[in-house]
Amino acid sequence: ASTVLPSDKHASTLFNVSHSHSLDDAALEAEVNGNWTPQEKALHEARLKAKAKRRVRKSSSRSESLSESLSGELADGDSYSSKGKVPVPNDRKSRTGKGRGLPKKGGAGGKGVWGAAGMVYEVEEPDVKDPNYDEVAQGDTVYATVVPEVDERELEKTVNPIVREYFEHGDTKEVQMLLKELNLGHHKYEFSSLAVSLSLEGKASHRELTSRLLRDLVGKVLSESDMARAFDKILKELPDLMLDTPEAPQMLGQFIARAIADHALPMAFLDRYKGKVDCDHARAALDRAAVLLSMKREMVRLDNVWGVGGGLRPVKHLVKEMNFLLKEYLVSGEVKEAERCLRDLEVPHFHHELVYEAVVMVLESKGDTAVKMCKLLQAFWKIGLITVDQMNRGFQRVYDELPEINLDVPHAHSIMESFTDLCYQESVITKQLRDSCPSRGRKRFVSEGDGGLIKN
Repeated sequence: ASTVLPSDKHASTLFNVSHSHSLDDAALEAEVNGNWTPQEKALHEARLKAKAKRRVRKSSSRSESLSESLSGELADGDSYSSKGKVPVPNDRKSRTGKGRGLPKKGGAGGKGVWGAAGMVYEVEEPDVKDPNYDEVAQGDTVYATVVPEVDERELEKTVNPIVREYFEHGDTKEVQMLLKELNLGHHKYEFSSLAVSLSLEGKASHRELTSRLLRDLVGKVLSESDMARAFDKILKELPDLMLDTPEAPQMLGQFIARAIADHALPMAFLDRYKGKVDCDHARAALDRAAVLLSMKREMVRLDNVWGVGGGLRPVKHLVKEMNFLLKEYLVSGEVKEAERCLRDLEVPHFHHELVYEAVVMVLESKGDTAVKMCKLLQAFWKIGLITVDQMNRGFQRVYDELPEINLDVPHAHSIMESFTDLCYQESVITKQLRDSCPSRGRKRFVSEGDGGLIKN
């Protein structure tokens, strides 16, 4: 077996490079145009020579590296050198000669390949610490929705829209459903304190709705201890609440009394504060609650503690309140007080009842009642408290029931005509409403010579 020595290999490489260089020069000489100038021809030849030198330098350095690696293998006595083979740069086979010549991974390798075709993996024992632990081995899987706890800084932003929306619809069940979806955590009691604080700034009907909400939440979403913590917090914040609501102590006392009567607060809530209150405002609120509970001890609930209820109150109660309002006005003559009482009822859709009751009182009474009622209706008309629709509807109800009223009041038609004329002169009603007032036709008996006939 013959072995190619590094020196012979180097010489043969140089011979091949020089030979190829001479052939390239000859080809280039043949392609040179005869129109070139001597300077262009000399420049072209210089470029070719420089290119040839770079090729020779590059191939000589490569052959030297190969010869050094080959000489090292020969010195170690590698079995691979006995075959007379030179390693190829991009060959994937083992360069140390230790491989068996088999493909990698048994031919099952490659990009995006899990294994050889038809390969079946063995069943592995489940690992308890494995996040993909076998469902069968660990029992029934329970899927639960984890709701993060509401941050204390975001609590007010989350609760305020719920309470304000409740003031519009008045549905306590919807509030319960929304609170169950939230994770208030240990700040759950603060919902009650925020609701009471918002109602103190609102109307009396809002406070009535808040009392009902606190009653319905106890035992379902909140406990009595949570409610007690909420009122403890409100009592501490009472000086700050008075900046916006000066009547806050009296209102808070009514809230406490109503909550105790509704069994939303424990009965011993007031007893805990006896002799332990330093704030004068908190003491006033607790005293107010104690007085209300002592007065209403026999009542199960203080339903009328707020005195209003808007459309949530029975119609009979509203009619009674309006009758009392008108009678009080006839005695005192205070238009402002009557206006305040009517606004507190918060039933603008039911103001036609006030007009109806006022006109009926004029028909059933004597004296200057008609003038006072006209003055009251005129005041309500000017400030816009009673709209034209409510005014027309109230008078029309009296027109429709005038035949029945005439049975008790014989001169009802004449009184009605004079009152509508007075209201029209004071710009309380329209001309069309005045003209639609019914009038009873007058009939008279003629003399006997006419045959006893009745003429119109």
